Amino acid sequence: MAGALVLGFAKDAWAKASFDSHYTFEQTYNAALRLVRVDLGLKITERDPEAAYLLFDYKSSETGARVVPGSIELIRSGDVVKVVVQLSQMPRYHEQVMADALAKKLEHDFGDPPKRKEPAPEPPPDGGTDAPTE
Repeated sequence: MAGALVLGFAKDAWAKASFDSHYTFEQTYNAALRLVRVDLGLKITERDPEAAYLLFDYKSSETGARVVPGSIELIRSGDVVKVVVQLSQMPRYHEQVMADALAKKLEHDFGDPPKRKEPAPEPPPDGGTDAPTE
């Protein structure tokens, strides 16, 4: 029985919500910063655009006066930015609500994601001296 409690707690402690942002890194980071500080009115305790994270104090109607730590991490992955929201002391749906709010904010503030350049197709063989002959 105690093992089940520990496993249940560990699962909740590692919960997080994430999504892939098709906006630029700068757009995504700045929108996350504005969401936390301006839209939600939360205190940012640490931020580092180079390391791509925000740490903040999270409060909700469920926590009352209690403040819990929260984070948003951005991971560059090719043409997308993976956004990870973590509120380890709260039920997962709080993280999902924040992730959804950030995705909606990006669309509202910037419209459709910027079009990414398609890689140029490889040119056909030139038929030079190394081309097969018939």
